[in-house]
Amino acid sequence: MKNIIIINGPNLNLLGKREPEIYGSESFEAYFKTLQEDFPALALDYYQSNIEGELINKLHEVGFSYDGIILNAAAYTHTSVGIGDAVKGISTPVIEVHISNTYSREEFRNQSFISPNAKGVVLGFGLKSYALALQSFL
Repeated sequence: MKNIIIINGPNLNLLGKREPEIYGSESFEAYFKTLQEDFPALALDYYQSNIEGELINKLHEVGFSYDGIILNAAAYTHTSVGIGDAVKGISTPVIEVHISNTYSREEFRNQSFISPNAKGVVLGFGLKSYALALQSFL
């Protein structure tokens, strides 16, 4: 069984409450249970932090022992050279995920410091973006 961790960045703890027209009305915790049911062949873990350094620490912690990482660094995607460098420095493959189509939003969201070092990028399919990323590890 493959060990996969989903790592979510800032404000994603507010899913289901924050801007439902962009992010939907379901909490990530509820959706994570659905993912566990839909992907029984994968051992799934979940981590969320609003703090950049904690996200980097988690990437370092799991980046040599897990089979895959799904990373939604949220706003840090567009600002954090440190998270981009952490992804580059680990051996575990990372799929960058975004709930919204970042290219249809503000121009600053077109830049990603993660994409150049990610195995792939999935964006714009709502919470289903996570399921699409998980399928790449099967």
